[in-house]
Amino acid sequence: MKFYPAIDLKAGQCVRLKQGRMDDATIYNLDPLAQAEAFARAGARRLHVVDLDGAFAGHSMNGAMIAQLVQQLDIPVQFGGGVRNIAAVEGWLGMGMAQVIIGSAAVEDPEFLRVAAQQFPDRIMLGLDTAEDEVMIKGWAEGSGLRVEDVLQHCQDLPLAGIVHTDIVRDGMKTGVNHQATEALARRTLIPVIASGGLGSMQDVSTLLACPSIAGVISGRALYDGSIDLAEVLTVME
Repeated sequence: MKFYPAIDLKAGQCVRLKQGRMDDATIYNLDPLAQAEAFARAGARRLHVVDLDGAFAGHSMNGAMIAQLVQQLDIPVQFGGGVRNIAAVEGWLGMGMAQVIIGSAAVEDPEFLRVAAQQFPDRIMLGLDTAEDEVMIKGWAEGSGLRVEDVLQHCQDLPLAGIVHTDIVRDGMKTGVNHQATEALARRTLIPVIASGGLGSMQDVSTLLACPSIAGVISGRALYDGSIDLAEVLTVME
C-alpha cells in the first residue's frame, strides 16, 4: 500500500484544516519546501500536495512555491487544487508533476476529465471529496448534488492514474479513515483508489492494511503532530 505525506498550502504556508474549513487552519511550517525535504529525508517515496487557496479561487495561488518544490525534490509529487482546464493540466505536468488531481472540474464537466485522461494517460487522478456520500466541489464549499456512483459512471473506462477519496467529515480530525466507504468504492472500479481524511494512529494503519482493495493512503495532521511516525508507517506499509 502506498503512503503519501500531505502538504497543504495556504498563503504560502504549510497548514492542515479541520473538515476543510479555511477558517480552522493550523500552521505547521512556514517553509513548505523545508517540510517537503524533511519528508523526503525521512524516507517518503512520494508526496501529495494541495493548493488550498487555488481550490477556492479556481486557479493556482501558490504556483511559484509548488514549482520550486517539484524541481528540488527527487520523489514524485501528485498535485491538486484549482485545476480547471487543460492549460493548467499541461502546465503542471510540464513542470515535472507526476500526477495531477482534478476534482471540482471533473464533477462539473466530465468531458474535461475525459479529454485530460485521454491526452495524458496514467497522469490524471480524480478527486472525489464526499460528505455523507454527496460529492462536494469548489474547495468543499458547495454540494454537487451528485453521489459517488453518479461521478464514477463517467470515468470507469478512462486511463486514470487513480482516485483520491476524501471523507470531509473526518479530514484533519484523526478519527480514523472511512475505510468502509473507501473500500466499497475501490471494489466498484479497476482504478486504484487512495484513502484520505482521518488517519490518526498506527491502529488506523493496521485497519487499512486489512483492506486489500485500497491502493494507498494520504496523511497530514497525524504526521505533523507526531501521532504516527513516518519511518514506522513506511516500514509496515511499504
